[in-house]
Amino acid sequence: MPERREDAAIRTDRPAVSATSAADGGLPTVREILTLPAVANGVPEVLAVDELLDARVRWVHVSDSGGVARLLDGGELLLSTGSGWPTEPAELDAFIAGLVEAGLSGLVLELGVHYRYVPAVVERSAREHGLALVVLHREVKFVALTEAVHSRIISEQTTALRARDEVRERFTALSLRGSPADFIVHQLAQTLGSAVVLENLAHEVVAAEVPPADEAELFADWEARSRFEHRRGGIGEWLIVPVEARGTRWGHLIALPGPVHPAGRTSVLEQGAIALALGRLADGPSDEWTRIGRQRLVDGLLAGRFAGVAGAAARVAAAGLPIEGAVLHGMVASGAPVASGVADAAARAFAGRAIDGAANAAGSSTSARIVLVSAPKALTEAQVQAFALALVGGDRAAAERLVLSIGAPATGLEGALGSVQEAIDLARGPRPRGARGLVVRRGDDRPLIRLVTSLRDDPRLLQHSERMLAPLIEYDLARDGDLLSVLGAMLAHPGNRTAAAGASHLSRSVFYQRISLIGDLLDVDLDDGEVLTALHLALLVRRSAAH
Repeated sequence: MPERREDAAIRTDRPAVSATSAADGGLPTVREILTLPAVANGVPEVLAVDELLDARVRWVHVSDSGGVARLLDGGELLLSTGSGWPTEPAELDAFIAGLVEAGLSGLVLELGVHYRYVPAVVERSAREHGLALVVLHREVKFVALTEAVHSRIISEQTTALRARDEVRERFTALSLRGSPADFIVHQLAQTLGSAVVLENLAHEVVAAEVPPADEAELFADWEARSRFEHRRGGIGEWLIVPVEARGTRWGHLIALPGPVHPAGRTSVLEQGAIALALGRLADGPSDEWTRIGRQRLVDGLLAGRFAGVAGAAARVAAAGLPIEGAVLHGMVASGAPVASGVADAAARAFAGRAIDGAANAAGSSTSARIVLVSAPKALTEAQVQAFALALVGGDRAAAERLVLSIGAPATGLEGALGSVQEAIDLARGPRPRGARGLVVRRGDDRPLIRLVTSLRDDPRLLQHSERMLAPLIEYDLARDGDLLSVLGAMLAHPGNRTAAAGASHLSRSVFYQRISLIGDLLDVDLDDGEVLTALHLALLVRRSAAH
């Protein structure tokens, strides 16, 4: 059989393809190339190493030269008859090692032209050095083979370029619209078909789009796992892209394993990082990412938007609030503007952590901030005072107007959410008349509220509230009345009708008329202590359920 010559007709010039594309989709694998008819006609057989057949091929090179390694740029599939290869075993071993060092994706050797069988040293060296080795048992036209592969590569690259244009347009539009970080993360997860997490430089989760069933496992000990993956430099399962601009880095986007995307998974994640960086530049020095991310996390927890307690607890811990081994409190700060840095306030006051939720507690008459606090041990009175002052940025005048409602200490996420609800219930009442300085309300001091918070979902309690208050509710709805408010003022000052009238903002005569009407509508004696207790319980249940 005549020796195959390496002439101009079968030499190839490699296109400039980025390393990202070569490693991240948009290019065929060695395994896919072996299924092409032009290759299948040669009856290919894989000798080493099957798992390496998933390497991407960015071009095909044809050469029988023993010095071909210096002509390679990496990512090529080499076609050869071996006619120019070294003959000594040691030199053949070095030849294979050189191909691997040059980054060759795979070696296809045609038998019959020069070799009748594969030299044992070649097969052994390919296995030892980690090179995909395929032999063709039937002669094929290398020109036809390279044309088929290059056509496939060019087709997939064209598809990839179109996909990248579409992804770039989508995320550019998001950045121009000023879309929030959590929505951009959601869009990335939808585009990639996998979980996506945005973390800050402290490895705290700012936003995440993760299947609920995977939250507990993924977020368990998140900081340590994230640091480990960063040290691996992107060679693990996580795809990590920095979010940075103008020399400043704010965090990282992390995509977990998922299907191949025609634009390349790295390219998609990079476009999301650009959109996030533009939004971060627009925010200026303020850390809106973390603030909004934590607020939506707390609001979601209070609204019950989580599938399992374990996953939600892990997510909260990943956001920077320790759960295990900590004393947890729900708090509501009202009466004065609260500074945005609640985490710094907790760190200064008692070496703890805090995240805040909505700037408005449902049912509160004034703007309020819900805060979830994690402390290493039970808070002392001095630490509470220090935390209150830190919440208003050290402004003592503002601290004098502050009302801090504190739920009972708790362990675990469920207990913490109960403490938050207790604090919300405590915060519903007005600031005590004549109170001077910081007002601290504690759940331990309000046993009835604690009872309502613990039993708020009991249908019997809800039925009691609806049954007792139904006449007043119907009256207020029909006449735009204020009987429920008047009842609340009276129950807040059961032994002082004058103070109750002042709290209701009505004249004494009008207040007494309302009280008389309430007694008539309910057909009860409002001087009976048991009746007042039952009404107080009913009203607290209604307020708590309204949240």
